[in-house]
Amino acid sequence: MSRKAAAAARSKTARKTPAPADGGVVHIPAPGEGKRGEQGYLGYLLRQAHAAVRLTMERTLADLGVTSPQFAVLTMLNAYPGLSGADVARLTFLTPQTVGVIIRNLERDGAIAMTPHPVHGRIQQWTLTPRGAALLKACRQRVLELEKRLARGLDIKAETAIRRWLAGIAAELQEG
Repeated sequence: MSRKAAAAARSKTARKTPAPADGGVVHIPAPGEGKRGEQGYLGYLLRQAHAAVRLTMERTLADLGVTSPQFAVLTMLNAYPGLSGADVARLTFLTPQTVGVIIRNLERDGAIAMTPHPVHGRIQQWTLTPRGAALLKACRQRVLELEKRLARGLDIKAETAIRRWLAGIAAELQEG
């Protein structure tokens, strides 16, 4: 059975949980149904979509030995070489502690290297190594396929509007 067919079958099948005190059966809606669909709160729908994307990304990158947060760190260090760990944490929405663990692991694996800040010697700056750049390239090829999946059915105008909307939400809510 194809993935789409299996997903469709799951969405049509009621998920049952232990019966409530009145003895009835509780139907848990599948993604896209009820409050998990167009009737849901935007914030919930964004979180649901994020969870689905992250799980798919984790599965996509697993055989490369890269997690979704590691991919985010590699991506930001590629885009902005010389970031500190604190900067990486802010850009990736990860805690400084989590970024510290990721950085240690990526450094141990030879994917990133530390250089001291030219002015503030206690600040450590991180950059990709050639190994890290090659790893990121392999990851990116897979993630771009996922991006294509996400944009399937959207024309360029709709995709641009959605990107603008999502970036606008982040900017507006960051200010408040």
